[in-house]
Amino acid sequence: MIRGLLLPVLLALLPTGTDVDYQLGGARDVPDHVGIVVRDRNDAPLAGKVNVCYVNGFQTQEDEQRFWRRHHWRLVLKDDGRPVTDEAWGEWLLDVRTPAKRRALARIVGSWTEGCAEDGFDAVELDNLDSFTRSHRLLTRQEAVAYAALLVRAAHDAGLEVGQKNLAGFDGTTVGYDFAVAEECGRYRECDAYTRVYGDQVLAVEYRRRDFRWTCRDVGAELPVVLRDRDLSPTGVRAWC
Repeated sequence: MIRGLLLPVLLALLPTGTDVDYQLGGARDVPDHVGIVVRDRNDAPLAGKVNVCYVNGFQTQEDEQRFWRRHHWRLVLKDDGRPVTDEAWGEWLLDVRTPAKRRALARIVGSWTEGCAEDGFDAVELDNLDSFTRSHRLLTRQEAVAYAALLVRAAHDAGLEVGQKNLAGFDGTTVGYDFAVAEECGRYRECDAYTRVYGDQVLAVEYRRRDFRWTCRDVGAELPVVLRDRDLSPTGVRAWC
């Protein structure tokens, strides 16, 4: 009942009738029809837009592996002594198997989301909720969700709305997520799995033009949809419905 009373407020973050740009590979200007911008936590928000801060909440960034090895090696998931890696992106998975490790990781990632708020972002996207599916069965869905709840709470405490990234079909509102970033939902025919939970509070990103066309036809009337190059480079592909 309480959650239901809060929903009208939480779902007011993402404006409708505007487009989104997904800029994790580097910042760039946007045309006037773009009202929502997603940028890496190391980039600055764009004035006059709704700004979403990207944070890799469940895996390490490839260029930050030295930080994790030197300072938080025990928090990196290992299989027979070697880091478990998301091969698609070269990222190590974080070890969320125990409450103590989840709390330690939430303090680290929570400091990043606090930084997003201090920099002027409106919301945060927490990437790789589904990392447990790539963990060699070392992590469970229950552990990932318990960790997600800590990250969401920390971001809310910092004054940010929080976006679920990945794990289509999971009702992220049960742990406090406010919106979703649906990466390649058209390619995998998952857009409805997100809209059933979040309504029009979903940002859709596609990387193949044929999937982009399908997503525009399927949900483009209700959701902002952007086509980007997979490297998300500041000079790369960018199109809207």
